[in-house]
Amino acid sequence: MEPPLILVVDDEQSYRDALSVALQREGFLVETAADGADALARFDASRPALVLLDVMLPKISGIDVCREIRSRSRVPIIMVTAKSAEIDTVVGLEVGADDYIAKPFRLRELVARVRVALRRVPVEGAEPPAADIVEVGDVRLDAARHEVAVRGRPVALPLKEFELLELLMVNAGRVLTRDVLIDRVWGPNYFGDTKTLDVHVKRLRSKIEVDPAQPRCIVTVRGVGYRYEQAPDEPG
Repeated sequence: MEPPLILVVDDEQSYRDALSVALQREGFLVETAADGADALARFDASRPALVLLDVMLPKISGIDVCREIRSRSRVPIIMVTAKSAEIDTVVGLEVGADDYIAKPFRLRELVARVRVALRRVPVEGAEPPAADIVEVGDVRLDAARHEVAVRGRPVALPLKEFELLELLMVNAGRVLTRDVLIDRVWGPNYFGDTKTLDVHVKRLRSKIEVDPAQPRCIVTVRGVGYRYEQAPDEPG
């Protein structure tokens, strides 16, 4: 089997070179792009297994590149941000990035995140298990086919949103702590902070709740975590 191809997008030659060497040493194939327009062209041509995407890019910003890729692919996207650019981090997650890492970063940390992201990609062509359909209220999730229907209509979810929704629905009625959710969805070696979880919950609510401002499916349990209500549309 051919090693996974990583698309590294960064306008700094030194970062592209260093990341290429580090990832190739870990057994990955690497392709690089120096600006947003080139990134989209190379993505379409090579169909990488993962995109490592800098926020600050010439021609087309990393945020816009992420949005465009996510509109047509569930490929994992890890955003690279300046250490102080919290707004870039939040916006990147809102437009569909799966994870982020701030410069300067340790190469070992980056490789760990890449491996975690790749392990969670659905295997194409796998035979769907018989019991992988979860239905709670008016939301139906087919884990094998990576499909979600809300009130009978299909809803497209990026990988991390899908995994988070699946975990919550399988455990409907139970409170899941923030630590458990992060560990199960992002992996035990996750190095980020909890706002990643909050942004993904916010995005999920915008897609499945009747009124995202007053969520009745994904309920916040303050100071603990989140609970998926078993019968959100019924009066309690």
